[in-house]
Amino acid sequence: MGREINFASDNAAPAHPAIMEALQQENNGPAMGYGNDATTQRMEDRFKDLFDCELRAFPVATGTAANVLALATLTPPFGSIYCHKNSHIQEDECGAPEFYTHGAKLALLDGEDGKISPEDLKLALLQSGRGVVHHVQPAALSLTQVTEGGTIYTADEISSLTAVAREFDLSVHMDGARFANAIAALSCRAADITWKAGVDVLSFGGTKNGAMSVEAVVFFDLEKAAEFEFRRKRGAHLFSKSRYLSAQLDRLIENDLWIDLASNANQMAARMATGLQRAGRPLLHPVQANILFTRLDEKSIGKAKDAGFLFYVMGEGDEAPVRLVTSWNTTETDVDQFLSCIG
Repeated sequence: MGREINFASDNAAPAHPAIMEALQQENNGPAMGYGNDATTQRMEDRFKDLFDCELRAFPVATGTAANVLALATLTPPFGSIYCHKNSHIQEDECGAPEFYTHGAKLALLDGEDGKISPEDLKLALLQSGRGVVHHVQPAALSLTQVTEGGTIYTADEISSLTAVAREFDLSVHMDGARFANAIAALSCRAADITWKAGVDVLSFGGTKNGAMSVEAVVFFDLEKAAEFEFRRKRGAHLFSKSRYLSAQLDRLIENDLWIDLASNANQMAARMATGLQRAGRPLLHPVQANILFTRLDEKSIGKAKDAGFLFYVMGEGDEAPVRLVTSWNTTETDVDQFLSCIG
């Protein structure tokens, strides 16, 4: 095959050349630190145009930082955060939500294909012991977009969930590590599945979509944004040279590069899904973005790995579940070679 092809994660993809160019341009001279620079202001203005509203946008270096600092702003130490049992904040952040909130509890909800239903959320909230001093108090709802199952919440689905959240006085956070893939798939405006649907704060992903290392915490609730500034500093995520983070976001949003990159990843996943179905391989969840799950026998897994393909095997057995993730730089040839290999 000649080169390693990574379907393990879109984190493995390189930074897009335009991002590297933006960083090089940003490096031509001095600028004020801690976000007091022209690039950071321009970046925030682009976000305002993108979401068609007043907002605050804060760059941070990691998705974990974006999620947990946002949630800490929404949740007291005696609060609870309602999320899917397979959400990233539950399974892949090493207790960071609990640490940064100083003890808030994750309240885990089930749901098919990685999604929470309004009915399950409401039932859990009715049984939560609101107002009872012996129980943690419901404080926030966290939705993952795209979900860990590779599925997408529509605007109507988000609105239904946030309506329940409002009924019980919960703030709403969206983990948008793959937010671009959701927008590309839905062909909607960014506002339609965020503030217009009742979301208070968004973790806007960049690293999985062509950036080197940057996410943005976007506050639509401006009152909560002031507190976030102090939490970001206290949490050691206020970069002195913030302009290098902002430059990545600025270039991603400019001319819809972020949508173009996510669209390619989605299209390659769709191509993979079609090929798997033609080969009689099952799809374990609907393929709506750039993540897909199937089952492969031990021989096919071994053959693909020997050929240089990287992907996660999620279990054991004769037909083990595997996860495949396509990226902004995945090509049709990459997909077709994989399909041929397991064919």
